[in-house]
Amino acid sequence: MSVFKDLVTIWNSEDTLSQAWTSSNEMLHLSHEMFTDSVKALRSGEKNKVIKSIKLRDEEINQYHRDIRKKVVTYYSVSKDVTNINSGLVLINMVVDIERVGDYTKNILDLAKYYPKKLRSEKISEDLRIIEQAVIERFQNTVKAVEEMDEIAAKELIKSYRSDLGKLSDNLVASSISGDLKIGEEHMASSMVLYARYLKRIGAHLKNITSVVINPFESIGYKK
Repeated sequence: MSVFKDLVTIWNSEDTLSQAWTSSNEMLHLSHEMFTDSVKALRSGEKNKVIKSIKLRDEEINQYHRDIRKKVVTYYSVSKDVTNINSGLVLINMVVDIERVGDYTKNILDLAKYYPKKLRSEKISEDLRIIEQAVIERFQNTVKAVEEMDEIAAKELIKSYRSDLGKLSDNLVASSISGDLKIGEEHMASSMVLYARYLKRIGAHLKNITSVVINPFESIGYKK
């Protein structure tokens, strides 16, 4: 049974476990905002102040991570109640994935900082454009499904997860390294490879986050 069934029962409580759940939603929203603005910065060629302001959000995400872990530990230490321990475990598991999304988003910001032009995926590679758009849409839908505890939406997201996106990313990397794919100047090819890899990893972590809604703790990150 999904741990969300247990989370629903503590939703209106005042304990630290419920507070941790609320904070995890805030953390996910912040991560989504950071990702959206990072992609915009990369595509628009924004530099300096804009990038620095976005990077500050990564510090907030890390703080959320620490605070949520502390709240979960505090709850079980004080209450001595382990009947709903899955609820705490899933929160810790989910915020780890959110934190990792933040790390890869920060990598995208580094691309935006050092890439000399605007990086428009559709002008570089059709496969890169497909990967980028798929991750953007999945992020939006994941935030909504988790916030609303929508198991139907989550199941659809898991069902529609495109494993071929990882293959597209891997093929871009391999063909660029082998020389089979030649795209403009060297910095363009290397940036494309890095961007494809970062998007692939973000997509994988989003899948893990989505699986929280429908899977028992031991199956999180996998198709049920």
